[in-house]
Amino acid sequence: MRVHAVLAAAVVVLCVGSVAGAAPKVPEKLVYELSWAGVPVGTATQEVADEGDVRTIVSTARSNDWLSVFFPVEDRIVSSYDRHRAPFPGLARHYRFQTREGNRRRDREIVFEQERGVARFTDHKTGEKVNIPIPLDTIDVYGSFYYVRYLPLEVGTSHHLNILDSKRQRLIEVRVLRKEKLKTVLGEVETIVIQPLVYSEGVFEGKGTVHIWLTDDERRIPVRARTRVTVGSVTATLVERTPGK
Repeated sequence: MRVHAVLAAAVVVLCVGSVAGAAPKVPEKLVYELSWAGVPVGTATQEVADEGDVRTIVSTARSNDWLSVFFPVEDRIVSSYDRHRAPFPGLARHYRFQTREGNRRRDREIVFEQERGVARFTDHKTGEKVNIPIPLDTIDVYGSFYYVRYLPLEVGTSHHLNILDSKRQRLIEVRVLRKEKLKTVLGEVETIVIQPLVYSEGVFEGKGTVHIWLTDDERRIPVRARTRVTVGSVTATLVERTPGK
């Protein structure tokens, strides 16, 4: 089993307007309990903060004690942006993907040279280096997770954006499926359910079927995410949120 791609899969749109009146909260920290087939397997976090002109998003996943005995998971993904140069979270500049899942370790880095239309990919484990042509509005998976929260999401519509997922530049569709009432750590809330059509690496490596539940208000808090994995499904449930100022 791979514990990976729900939070990462909350990927979507860098080219559509923001929700009227919505104000992105920075700093913010979201903490999720990860479960597989209803059994707790670990914890994931998403945290965004600003320092000067740079906005940083740090995403982590860690297996709990019982799973770590035979399948340790320890993942850390750091993305950085020029926060004044593009819609929230900003213009993608740097991405570092470091994971340990069982005996498998990965360490990949992307430097975005947006003005040149190039992303420089490096695999620090294999030594592979590739220059990838990209459109100017390309963003990484984890940055798009934040941007989607401030879109005008209407049931029955779809949005698209350019994402660089490892070495693959893709135009990704996100579908707005339905509204649904959900019991959460925030109480019983109305949510909007979206489906990003993405096959991604990172916190939950999924098989392409991903659903995200966002609160149906201007906060658009991701309270649940679920993806199919090789056997069964993995669910991320929000258990703590530290809001921005």
